[in-house]
Amino acid sequence: MLAAGVACQSQENPADSARLSSAQKAFDSRQWDEAARLAHGPADQAAALDLLAGLALAKLQNLDRARAAFEAGRAKAPRDPRFPVELAGVAYKQHDVRTAKRELREALKLNPRDAYAQEFLGTLYFLDGNLEAALKYWNAIDEPRLRNVSVQPPPQVDAALLQSAIGFNAPQVLTRDALLHAEARVDNLGLYSRQRIELTPASTGSYDATLDLPERNGWGDSRWEGALSLLSGLPYDTVYPEFYDLGRRAVNVTSLLRWDAEKRRAHAELSTPVFFFGGAPHVGDPRLRFRVYFDARNENWNLANTFFGSGAVLGDLKVRRITGGAELRTVMNGRGSWSTGMEVASRTFRNLAGHTSASEAPFFTDGQSLAYWARVDRSLWRVPERRFTVDSSAEARIGREFGNEVGSFGMLRGSLKARWLPQAKGDDNEMQAQVRGGDTFGQVPFDELFQLGVERDNDLWLRGHAGTSGGRKGAAPLGRRYFLANWEVDKNVYGNGFFTVKLGPFVDTGAIADSSALFGSRRWLVDAGAQCKIRVLGSLTVVLSYGRDMRGGHNAWFGTVVR
Repeated sequence: MLAAGVACQSQENPADSARLSSAQKAFDSRQWDEAARLAHGPADQAAALDLLAGLALAKLQNLDRARAAFEAGRAKAPRDPRFPVELAGVAYKQHDVRTAKRELREALKLNPRDAYAQEFLGTLYFLDGNLEAALKYWNAIDEPRLRNVSVQPPPQVDAALLQSAIGFNAPQVLTRDALLHAEARVDNLGLYSRQRIELTPASTGSYDATLDLPERNGWGDSRWEGALSLLSGLPYDTVYPEFYDLGRRAVNVTSLLRWDAEKRRAHAELSTPVFFFGGAPHVGDPRLRFRVYFDARNENWNLANTFFGSGAVLGDLKVRRITGGAELRTVMNGRGSWSTGMEVASRTFRNLAGHTSASEAPFFTDGQSLAYWARVDRSLWRVPERRFTVDSSAEARIGREFGNEVGSFGMLRGSLKARWLPQAKGDDNEMQAQVRGGDTFGQVPFDELFQLGVERDNDLWLRGHAGTSGGRKGAAPLGRRYFLANWEVDKNVYGNGFFTVKLGPFVDTGAIADSSALFGSRRWLVDAGAQCKIRVLGSLTVVLSYGRDMRGGHNAWFGTVVR
């Protein structure tokens, strides 16, 4: 609430001016009752008297009458920013934080340079734990200034590398852009399953910043978490050997070993910040991350219901594929990154008798391929006050298949993802919506096709369509172009220090097609169902879902671990 008097003159009549002067003197003398009595008058009195009456009544803690006085004044002077500021103060005292925020935003529309409103509104978001929104308003008044920056628990990674990733330090002002950029660079190190930055007011008027960064070292945050991560895939014959922060340089090795008889797979990758030599010691750049990977698969596919060729039914198609590649990812700022890479692949197909027609052969041609890709990820829209974001991605790939019946190809993919947290605090009732699409130009082997369905090696989930049948891939529709939209809500139903449980509905819809008419969904697909997410130790999420194909009447139960 404003403590200063009302420095304005009545524009109504001399009687209002005299009464305003007397009420102001009483207010300045802290005679709240007298000021309220003198400022109270007819409905058509000057807005300045309504403002002074509201201020005096607020001092007397008569908040309902104060709000009525401020509302009366605003009706007469709708362009005066003092009224929404004072209404915000009343709302805050009445524990109506939502209204207080709304009134302060209105005040800033009328007077964007109001330092008091900027500081007040930023503080309300700070109390919610919404640091990004708080910084949006505090930065306008050159706040908050840092007194100290610390990391908890004490880091094992090289101190210079981590400080370079954080980027900000005392005594500078922590800006919103610096916060987002720090989060992106720290995430690019690949060492943290979660991160949080907290500000604590210091006695000097500045703030202490504490970065909560539980670091993966060796197996993980702890031996227990490391063992859980390693063995989390045992229900589907998979283990995930992982080693983090080798040499204290954020060098990470992750891998996957699957011995499922229908879809054997071995995958390994090494990622590291890019190091520049020329000094002692050499310095890593957390903005640049380089990774190399190797992937080998020996799988049995059942295309009996998804391939519409004229030959024998492909119920036991054997696919062997070996790929290797390298990628460089660059964090441009807190709102975007780009990556580029190359991949070589070799594949063989068996059990293909009867599928040698000109239209079918390109999909099942043994050979090698070379591909190059570039990808951009960009945050399109951030409304931290509403806890709403829209992120986008776009990827282009070109390559060549070295085999009979195939040649050069191109691929485009894009996505938009919206996320909304409707509560001021926490993540209850989190809502997500995503739209994705892609197209392929030229001939490609069938293992390069898109797939709509739930399957652990596929991220295009249509959750009423199982991606496997009898353990074999190929049950979900495939094709060279697709559209997919997903919507879901997650309601918190239980939580303790070990795990949290979320439940919620989802709706998926989309279609997939191929110009050859040998693959595709052949109609629009709509799935609906419910899913349960169990977050364990803040790092692993077990996803269990039930979906129903609303057009075909089929059900799909699915479970996996999201890392």
